[in-house]
Amino acid sequence: MEFVKNFLKGVAISISQLVPGVSGGTIAMILGIYDKLLHAVNNILKDFKNQYKLLLQVGVGALVGIFLFSNIVKTLFDNFPIPIGYLFIGVILGGAPLMFKKATVKGFNKKNILFLVMGIIIVLMMGTPDNDASSIITNLSILNFIWLFVGGIVVAVALILPGISGSFMLFVLGLYNTVITAVSQFNISILIPIALGGILGTLLSARIIENLLIKYPEQTYILIFGFILGSVFSVFPGVDGLNSIVGVFLGLVGFIFTYYISRNE
Repeated sequence: MEFVKNFLKGVAISISQLVPGVSGGTIAMILGIYDKLLHAVNNILKDFKNQYKLLLQVGVGALVGIFLFSNIVKTLFDNFPIPIGYLFIGVILGGAPLMFKKATVKGFNKKNILFLVMGIIIVLMMGTPDNDASSIITNLSILNFIWLFVGGIVVAVALILPGISGSFMLFVLGLYNTVITAVSQFNISILIPIALGGILGTLLSARIIENLLIKYPEQTYILIFGFILGSVFSVFPGVDGLNSIVGVFLGLVGFIFTYYISRNE
């Protein structure tokens, strides 16, 4: 049963990473698995016996989610951007009470408002992703390998940081269409450098963030809470009549669903 739960959480995290503006780290926090994943990544070599199961279960779910849903998510987002945008806003906001609870477990310190504002501003400064019109990389050269490797590192850091979208960073780097196409066509040669960069980026960023959560938990959680609130503005798709009405309904469904899940974690 534990395998199934962690497998499905991995699927959910991977699906969120496919949507520009939505953070896989946020979904991991909502699902109550974020801290466990950080700890497992940082201690996999020291305590392999006790840590590999969680990473394997979530990792298999993530791989299945990416390969099964990459085309579906991209098609839905391309054709119904407004309803899907509202849905994910609801999903993000549904987990907000849990984030705030973690950030204020010892009470709300007014001095930490600075970190909250800082988190919101950082995400807003990154802007809203536009359509990635860059050419799709289908063949490897040395320069392409390096660029894809760097892209993997950046996406991994974004995945670890709640509120920062991995897909958004792929848009910034001009690699979004390349990665989605490589996944849908199962282009191993393109996926290998991305995966290698992702492993390195995960190991580096997970260590730093876990140390911050241990030494400065209130400030780190409130900064992450700011990231998450800021990401709502990045995901907001605008207003468009019937699409917005449907979107609000989907947003309420997403809010109720994730609020219920996060409350029970």
